[in-house]
Amino acid sequence: MNVLEKSPNFQKFTKDILSLEGITCMPGTLRNPNNAPESKAYLERQAKSESNARSYPRKLPFALKQAKGIYLKDVDGQVYYDCLSGAGAIALGHNHKVVQDAIREQLEQNMPMLTLDITTPVKEAFVTEIMNCLPKEFAENAKIQFCSPSGADAVEATIKLVKMATGRRGMMAFQGGYHGMTHGALSLMGNLGAKQKIAGLMSEVNFLPYPYLYRNAVIGTEDIDGQCSIDYIENLLTDDESGVPKPAGIILEAIQGEGGKIPAPIKWLQEIRRITQEQDIPLIIDEVQTGFGRSGKMFAFEYAGIIPDIIVLSKAIGGSLPMAVVVYNKKYDTWGPGSHAGTFRGNQLGMATGTATLKYIRENNLADNAAKMGELFFKKLREVQAITSCIGDIRGKGLMIGVEIVNTKSGFLQHGKPERFEKLSRRIQYECFCRGLVIEIGGRQSSVLRFMPPLIINADQVDDICSIFRDAVIAAEEICYAEN
Repeated sequence: MNVLEKSPNFQKFTKDILSLEGITCMPGTLRNPNNAPESKAYLERQAKSESNARSYPRKLPFALKQAKGIYLKDVDGQVYYDCLSGAGAIALGHNHKVVQDAIREQLEQNMPMLTLDITTPVKEAFVTEIMNCLPKEFAENAKIQFCSPSGADAVEATIKLVKMATGRRGMMAFQGGYHGMTHGALSLMGNLGAKQKIAGLMSEVNFLPYPYLYRNAVIGTEDIDGQCSIDYIENLLTDDESGVPKPAGIILEAIQGEGGKIPAPIKWLQEIRRITQEQDIPLIIDEVQTGFGRSGKMFAFEYAGIIPDIIVLSKAIGGSLPMAVVVYNKKYDTWGPGSHAGTFRGNQLGMATGTATLKYIRENNLADNAAKMGELFFKKLREVQAITSCIGDIRGKGLMIGVEIVNTKSGFLQHGKPERFEKLSRRIQYECFCRGLVIEIGGRQSSVLRFMPPLIINADQVDDICSIFRDAVIAAEEICYAEN
């Protein structure tokens, strides 16, 4: 018997894993990261040459060699479930056939690789597919701006667009929001850690309260629909003594990603749309992480049945290759030639893989699969919650799920709920890694464990992942509570 056949969950692994070579350890099997000599050597060399700003190697201490579907294999032959998916960019999993075929076709036909903003048949097909994915009411009046290949650059383009179109100076963003690490985008970020040491960030940015229903800002209220936030925002924008001028735009995530997988209530989104329309303020929805099926709908704002003015798109849109665009109502198309540029906005490979990926998502109803697998995740995670003591909240939509870790034994409260427990959340992430499961961490005080597997995940994989997670939580609780 080989390592694969010896695995207790052999029948649950898909054929994707058969393409991985030299497997020494399967997901679900406990392993010690200190006993991975090849990864350790790579990490030591990386630390000598790469910036101190590197982050993932510190919490996921491995070097990767192969990947297929939902599986990762490191240089020591150890296999992991990938519930990070390149921060959501790898929608179809690693090395999906439609992505590989799109790359091969591009290369074999000697198509141009980089065209700035000169059009090509590949680009035209990509634009058509993006519009096919968007709500018809939005697409029929939309223009598209290609940006350099990160979501942050698309946010920068959006800031310029709305300031030019409205003639106003300021922006409004939300507490807990995340829109990228470039200068303007960072100015719109809720998290203080990344911005406190940066002088001269973009001025005239005002932050608004985002409905965080598990921990209401106003203790003792049952603010189910985020009405307290709506009342505050509407008063701010209509009070001629508020001290805050009308902004060039309001930007938000329909589900906050880095902020802890916090979904906005449907009624709240509808009210924000009403207010922005009445006040003639462009509403910008950042769908960089939520877009293209991740939330269980093609776009997360669709849960509320609203039509925004501007959508920011990246990550999954490139089919795992770099790509970012802004799609906006044509009435804002007032900027002139060259108002926003970028060499790699003409990345033809990214357009080819993006077209293939978006078409596959749409034609195979992967948003529906995300919704169904998300429901199964919630069911299984609640079972873990019932037999452990540290899971305060399970939230999100589709395959964008957050598990908030709390300390129920300290007796301390934060906004009426048990205090966040960063030490335990980090230990759970580590125990998951030791069992072959890669998950991310985020939210306030890094207390939220985040699941973002590829959209192709199946029920057996969800079941196996949640079993590994259960074992990791139990082990981590035992260690952390003993130390406390």
